[in-house]
Amino acid sequence: MAESSYQVAIARMYALGHELAHAPERKFDLAHMRVLLAALNNPEKRFPAVLIAGTNGKGSTAATLASILRAAGLRTGLYTSPHLMRINERIRINGREIADDDFALLHDVVDRTAERLVEEGELPWHPSFFEMLTAIAFEYFAQNKVDFGVLEVGMGGRLDATNVVDPSVSVITDISLDHQKFLGDTVTEIAREKAGIIRRGGIVVTLPQLPEANDVLGNVILEMGAKAVTAVPYVPPVSPGSTRYFDPNTQSQLCPLSRYPLQVMGKQILVESPLFGRHQLRNVALAIAAADEAGKQGFDITPEAIERGIRETHWPGRFQVVPSRGGSAEYVFDVAHNPAGVWALRSSLSLCYEDRPLAFIFGAMRDKAIGEMAEILFPLAEQVIVTRADNPRSATAEEIREAAVRVSSNITSAESVSEALAQVAGLSQPFVVVVTGSIYIVGEAMRQLEVKV
Repeated sequence: MAESSYQVAIARMYALGHELAHAPERKFDLAHMRVLLAALNNPEKRFPAVLIAGTNGKGSTAATLASILRAAGLRTGLYTSPHLMRINERIRINGREIADDDFALLHDVVDRTAERLVEEGELPWHPSFFEMLTAIAFEYFAQNKVDFGVLEVGMGGRLDATNVVDPSVSVITDISLDHQKFLGDTVTEIAREKAGIIRRGGIVVTLPQLPEANDVLGNVILEMGAKAVTAVPYVPPVSPGSTRYFDPNTQSQLCPLSRYPLQVMGKQILVESPLFGRHQLRNVALAIAAADEAGKQGFDITPEAIERGIRETHWPGRFQVVPSRGGSAEYVFDVAHNPAGVWALRSSLSLCYEDRPLAFIFGAMRDKAIGEMAEILFPLAEQVIVTRADNPRSATAEEIREAAVRVSSNITSAESVSEALAQVAGLSQPFVVVVTGSIYIVGEAMRQLEVKV
């Protein structure tokens, strides 16, 4: 059977390899991205956008903001990365993934343009996977005339392919250590890269965070003459009340839903976010502040739209609880992949499952702080199964065990995610199974368990 044009497009995209695999021989360079986009008639200039950078929380912030804008009646594009199951998840309009045919068509347009530019000497090499995908997203949003684009930075900020846009609002979420090989070994160095999305005279929304990051962001804001907007008024001062809610299909009781009143645009709303965890309160606050700033730029965004948008946010794989069905294990899927992320996960697990036994299925990319993550998480579990994703960057089970040598937890190995799931199914007592450490591990497990994204 002949391959579809979509399958060919996906194969060609993945053949480009991961961005980081080409470093350092190929330097990140926005000039190359600008050449490609100019040849496409600059789609990135045909819609207003919010650009969101940070170490943790930028995807949750982007998803919440996009939901708010959509609830306000705006045709909203959302570009995020990476994906859980299908590449199409990264490019959405009003919550709907780009269709296979549209992806294939736009890939062909961008790919042919890139090849021509290389042949003519305008580009030194073919654009990378992320550059290609970003160009496809921009072209898709422009052709479909979105009212607003919400763009999540892939890595860093200063040299990220998304940073060619001129954002109406820049948002910087919490900054911590991650991708040190490429962004720097300290929070100060990483913050400088994130601050690269701040525009001269522009608007930047953020929250107080680590002192080193605060210093960098404050200095850059002053240097650029930017307007700093704090989201502090939208963070509840104490832990909000919560209520248990139920899965409508199984009537199983799930973890608490954050619920608290908040003054927004001079009116009190009730915030009900499906994104669980204290850290998510900060992400929701950033989304509200960004929406408020968009409203000041002439977009009709009301307190009611903010309330509804938060409530209707859909962002899978972030402390996503899949209740037990027919006596099988209850699963928690969380894409935490660095120490700050797993601390947040640990806090949520302690709150939700204080009296229930936990088993972990854990895998991570080789360049992550595996030992530190293991020391934070593994002591919570009665059983840890370490495994690897079907990804060349993934650490092997043995590498994870070596990194976790200082942890005394009961650790076993599995050669694949499917084998890890089989081991969990064979455990003698009913555990809450936490799948974490990498979005690739979570995605594979969700696919095999047929969890809907």
